[in-house]
Amino acid sequence: MGRLKLQAGINAIEEEEPEDCDVSCPNKTTLSCMINSEVGAVLAVMRRNVRWGSSYMSGDDQMEHSLIQSLKALRRQIFSWHHQWQAINPTLYLQPFLDVIRSDETGAPITGVALSSVYKILTLDVIDQNTVNVEDAMHLVVDAVTSCRFEVTDPSSEEVVLMKILQVLLACMKSKASVVLSNQHVCTIVNTCFRIVHQAGTKGELLQRIARHTMHELVRCIFSHLQDVDNTDHALVNGSSNLKQETGGLNNEYAFGSRQLENGSHSSEYDNQTLPTNYVSSAASVVTGTVMDENTAIAISAKDGVPYDMHLMTEPYGVPCMVEIFHFLCSLLNVVEHMGVGPRSNTIAFDEDVPLFALNLINSAIELGGPSIRCHPRLLGLIQDELFRNLMQFGLSMSPLILSMVCSIVLNLYNHLRTELKLQIEAFFSCVILRLAQGRYGASYQQQEVAMEALVDFCRQKTFMVDMYANFDCDITCSNVFEDLANLLSKSAFPVNCPLSAMHILALDGLIAVIQGMAERIDNGSVSSEYSPVNLEEYNAFWMVKCENYGDPNHWVPFVRRRKYIKRRLMIGADHFNRDPKKGLEFLQGTHLLPDKLDPQSVACFFRYTAGLDKNLVGDFLGNHDEFCVQVLHEFAGTFDFQDMNLDTALRLFLETFRLPGESQKIHRKMTEEDFIRNNRHINGGNDLPREFLSEIYHSICKNEIRTTPEQGVGFPEMTPSRWIDLMHKSKKTAPFIVSDSKAYLDHDMFAIMSGPTIAAISVVFDHAEHEEVYQTCTDGFLAVAKISACHHLEDVLDDLVVSLCKFTTLLNPSSVEEPVLAFGDDMKARMATVTVFAIANRYGDYIRTGWRNILDCILRLHKLGLLPARVASDAADESELSTETVHGKPVTNSLSSAHMPSIGTPRRSSGLMGRFSQLLSLDTEEPRSQPTEQQLAAHQRTLQTIQKCHIDSIFTESKFLQAESLLQL
Repeated sequence: MGRLKLQAGINAIEEEEPEDCDVSCPNKTTLSCMINSEVGAVLAVMRRNVRWGSSYMSGDDQMEHSLIQSLKALRRQIFSWHHQWQAINPTLYLQPFLDVIRSDETGAPITGVALSSVYKILTLDVIDQNTVNVEDAMHLVVDAVTSCRFEVTDPSSEEVVLMKILQVLLACMKSKASVVLSNQHVCTIVNTCFRIVHQAGTKGELLQRIARHTMHELVRCIFSHLQDVDNTDHALVNGSSNLKQETGGLNNEYAFGSRQLENGSHSSEYDNQTLPTNYVSSAASVVTGTVMDENTAIAISAKDGVPYDMHLMTEPYGVPCMVEIFHFLCSLLNVVEHMGVGPRSNTIAFDEDVPLFALNLINSAIELGGPSIRCHPRLLGLIQDELFRNLMQFGLSMSPLILSMVCSIVLNLYNHLRTELKLQIEAFFSCVILRLAQGRYGASYQQQEVAMEALVDFCRQKTFMVDMYANFDCDITCSNVFEDLANLLSKSAFPVNCPLSAMHILALDGLIAVIQGMAERIDNGSVSSEYSPVNLEEYNAFWMVKCENYGDPNHWVPFVRRRKYIKRRLMIGADHFNRDPKKGLEFLQGTHLLPDKLDPQSVACFFRYTAGLDKNLVGDFLGNHDEFCVQVLHEFAGTFDFQDMNLDTALRLFLETFRLPGESQKIHRKMTEEDFIRNNRHINGGNDLPREFLSEIYHSICKNEIRTTPEQGVGFPEMTPSRWIDLMHKSKKTAPFIVSDSKAYLDHDMFAIMSGPTIAAISVVFDHAEHEEVYQTCTDGFLAVAKISACHHLEDVLDDLVVSLCKFTTLLNPSSVEEPVLAFGDDMKARMATVTVFAIANRYGDYIRTGWRNILDCILRLHKLGLLPARVASDAADESELSTETVHGKPVTNSLSSAHMPSIGTPRRSSGLMGRFSQLLSLDTEEPRSQPTEQQLAAHQRTLQTIQKCHIDSIFTESKFLQAESLLQL
């Protein structure tokens, strides 16, 4: 859907208006002339029609129609008004046009011109919040336009009128006077536009695009107002029993549903479409109504909850209408699964169309509402529950378009509301991104690619991975989201038995974005040179550990490090438990995670909050008739919160945590509803449970069976309805979301986890790459890894990096070519690796340990090839006088001279250092090649330029040389 075409269509409509409709502040006379011309335009079109071209008889008197009379009366008065326009009641000059719009006797051409006149008046900026009686005037415009009636003469003229209706309604919302519109009128505007969106499906493409664009602009206009309104969520009705009664009689006739053709027949295209617009007597629900076409019915009903107080819907618009509109948009996602698809319809296109449209609108609302949403509990509640539940569902859609939009919405929610969506964000990554990006569970390549693109977008948010680590990996009740995502990126960057693909590069981008974020945080301070290990000296209930102040890094940093230590020990204990339950509990006692004398509560909490336990063993333990095991079972059941849950939902959650011991009888036929009710007689304290209650449970189990064999391991499960209910219960009790800033508080621990796979992944991509931009991306990653390793004192990681890079220089490989210097000059990968190695040695040489051996081997090889700078290869005191070099009496014409590389000032002590090092450089150099070709000269020049970039002569400071010398002595 090209936006360019849509905008062109809108411009085309606007071009139908008079050229001077954009005059911002015309004078009084000019305005009078403008309105007079609009009156003339409407009268002129009316005279074209036979009905309006002549007068008609009423009794014995001949008189004009009231519509014509009111227009002519306005024309007579328009030039006699002497007040400023803001002091004139807008109803006086709007009413005649609105009467034409309301009339069902006018045809489409007349109605269209009247709508254009109203649109012109609204866009003149004559009416603002200071105009006399502006509130009544704006309400009259909305009421008239949303109840517009006209006779259909031909399909094209009908579409023009619908477009003009959209124009006027959007102009109302963009007008300066829109602030006086009530909540109910804003809901009416959105309702009307949505009706036209659905009606446009059977009409021309231009109307479809304009209708959707108008709906989009309406949502943006409304929710941009959120930051300016006060919180009115406290003013609620204390019950919702009257909601149905209030809305039950609102099936009033809707204008677009009864259009009379000029030949006397009736159009039945919209006969079944009824939409309530009388919000004065309703609870202001924007979503009550039915939209139907010949094959599909979409039933949309009001939210079952506490409605807003009646008087709030008549006040200037704000949060109440936004809540109703947002719920309406969420409900569009709810109804998709219940929509029937006709045999001739395009299933894929149909399945994409409605949710994609709704998701786009929701995304716009969140973009404009932003952080202000958290100030309004009802809006926030819709996002936390209904919206995110739908996002989890549509996140697994086969449509890449829908998946991409879902990911965009979650990214916006993360940036604006992550502190309010802790468990929802964890569920999205565990149940959507990690499932799809791995290419498992039947995910297509397109789904995998979109999921990976989304993950990379998240990784480019500077504190994203820190947030994941602090809030999930360091929480015993949550999964290791950071570790899972880092492993996913590393594995996805590996080309296994296949050439390098776009997916590999995409994963590499995400990986490098993470480590570059760490490297940037080093410059912001808070990098500790010492990381004291966490130890538990005595037993404390690990599930009760809390932080004194989640907003102060001095409190939450040691808290999350301690919590991560506990989580690691619990996972080790789980591994021991799965091999031998007794030894597993003894291990946890030894690490002070369980008391020396086991008590039922601590063991129950170990079972409840530790991931990776063998659920068969847990079931066997809980099913044991030993008195202690029975007490553990009671404590274990007490860790669940089943409040407000259906019985079958509670059973599902309970039975997912362990496997029921023993064997159940196999059922060869399906139990009937009567059998189920009969088998559950007298279980309510000797009495029967209500039949309706048992019937509801029966049908729920038939639809979704209760599994007595839960999933093993800590994989990425599917989000079931019962798990979502449990998530919403947990979200009320979970620890607060820790907001990390730009300091490197946890980067040491995070990098220690991901450094090995990261270096391996970047190295493999560097090895398989063939393009310079990929080489550059990899070398940027290598330099970031080196900086992090050095600054966080991870010397082993830095040594591993140096060793890996030195292999790519080809300098350590036995010479298998006749001209190694020329081969090196033609090998871009080797040259870039060499520059990177020596850049690391120059910047972070004080932190390199065993890696110096590989660096020195590279230097010796360069000397043997005659490629070292002159002052490195010689111990002469005066380097400026060197013009030709000799090594053991042999001229070295391949060595760099001052003509190739400018002299770089070096402290005098360098000569002494190099004198001690000169014994290593007393090796034969290769003989120069005579009469080189131009191609060989070019390669040789590239080699010289590479060596120049390495700054080898500046590596050997006193400290660096001592490290290298001590290594050589070993």
